[in-house]
Amino acid sequence: MITVLLVDDHPVVRDGLRGMLNSETDLVVVGEAGSGLEAVTLARAHRPDVILMDLRMPGLDGVHATEAILRETRTSRVVVLTTYESDSDILRAVEAGAIGYLLKDATKAELTSAIRAASRGETMLAPSVAGRLVRQVRNPAGPALSAREVQVLGLVAKGRTNAEIGRTLHISEATVKTHLLRAFSKLDVSDRTAAVTTAMARGLLE
Repeated sequence: MITVLLVDDHPVVRDGLRGMLNSETDLVVVGEAGSGLEAVTLARAHRPDVILMDLRMPGLDGVHATEAILRETRTSRVVVLTTYESDSDILRAVEAGAIGYLLKDATKAELTSAIRAASRGETMLAPSVAGRLVRQVRNPAGPALSAREVQVLGLVAKGRTNAEIGRTLHISEATVKTHLLRAFSKLDVSDRTAAVTTAMARGLLE
């Protein structure tokens, strides 16, 4: 039997997963956690073969819970099961030691296959996640932003308008727009919000 620990802060999600997995003859749910801290405690107690880990939870998130669990045990495998597939989420989870990364729209067959593969030490990634990860590995940083572009994005992150940014940096509003367009191109995004989010994920902004 492959033992599984479910980690998700939504009880209805855990109920659905438990029913799905316990209907399989070779899978059994041995515990359920509604938070990262609870996951660490239950993983220590049960030493499950596979842990299905949500990412976004109050308190200790899924990435930090994964790190804490894998520091204590080399036998458990973590498969992330989440609705999020941003580059930063994927990279953080993989760097923490997760062996799989699936989205919550996965089918029962995909989920059970991933659990079985993880129990054998094999990596399982959702196709869209695999594609993003490959692109990140091939082009981990992209072109560097100039100091002025970083300044401009930093002010965008604080909610400043182009006119306000211009006054703060003593440049024209047209020049602000030019810096933003160059930053968009370098970050491969098309709007201000995506530019700030991507720059933060790459450690370019605090």
